[in-house]
Amino acid sequence: MKRPVRVSSLPGGKISVVFSDGLEGVIDMSCSVGRGVFAPLADPQVFAGVHIGDHGQIAWSEDIEICPDAAYLEVVELNARQPVHA
Repeated sequence: MKRPVRVSSLPGGKISVVFSDGLEGVIDMSCSVGRGVFAPLADPQVFAGVHIGDHGQIAWSEDIEICPDAAYLEVVELNARQPVHA
């Protein structure tokens, strides 16, 4: 399984993530921040606390996490949509 090796918060409710195989991308969480389980992330200081959890998950706390496999698949999909420049 590919695991995140580096994660950081970006403005606008986005996170930058680099995976163990070198894949990197930006996940836009702006539609989720402030809603449901992600409600606490509306606080910029809380959102900035993103880190890699003990099991390779993208986390802010024990209650707020993103599955590393789901994050990987999202980055693969987002990168596939990027136009290729010649």
